[in-house]
Amino acid sequence: MKYISIILVAILMLSCQENAKVETLTADEIINKSIEISGGEKFEASVIRFNFRDKYYVARRNKGNFSLIRMFKIEEDSVFDLLSNNGFERFVNNDRAALSDSLKTVYSASVNSVHYFSVLPFGLNDAAVNKELIGAEQIKKKDYFKIKVTFSENGGGEDFEDVFIYWVNKESFKPDYLAYSFNEDDGKGLRFRKAYNERFIDGLRFVDYSNYKPEDESTSLENLGKAFDNDQLILLSKIELENVEVELIDL
Repeated sequence: MKYISIILVAILMLSCQENAKVETLTADEIINKSIEISGGEKFEASVIRFNFRDKYYVARRNKGNFSLIRMFKIEEDSVFDLLSNNGFERFVNNDRAALSDSLKTVYSASVNSVHYFSVLPFGLNDAAVNKELIGAEQIKKKDYFKIKVTFSENGGGEDFEDVFIYWVNKESFKPDYLAYSFNEDDGKGLRFRKAYNERFIDGLRFVDYSNYKPEDESTSLENLGKAFDNDQLILLSKIELENVEVELIDL
């Protein structure tokens, strides 16, 4: 019994030490671990294809070069949108479309948004991303790191004023929930997303989302996790990636 007690005490001490290490992690360390678990550097050299609603998307990333593609039809016309290191271009029936700068900005943000959400948490280490650990929170009896993400104006895109919060599971280091604010004509809009249908394809993690908004419009972004825990959010839609295919690029 004496030896069993010693072993149990040793196990308890090791457990406490591991918990202490977890609790002292920085926002950068948490996100780094989350990205690593989700596929890490494999995203940097990959071609990802998927359907989202009525459109087809392709993302190619290779050594910092990227091309984010969206294809769809408008009546009889075939539309091909391309966002790359060189900017945004639209082709209609294989002919380059002449677009105003304002339309380029709108279309570029729309293409980028879908690709951005499709590979989270990859992308949260971009130069324009600012991360802050703002505490811990329990949602549905699980413990989470609560990380606030903002964007620098330089390199942060058209929607650099948007604010995100990620709830990263303290055990799995996966972002099970996220919330964000976005600009509307009459003020800020809020959304909360719950990840589900996790699957790994060639080592890359993909999820779908249940998309919510608050019942009470006075609810703050920071309190959306508590509102979800108290069943005070309204389900708006499902964000589902279909027919996901991955091709890893040999470097």
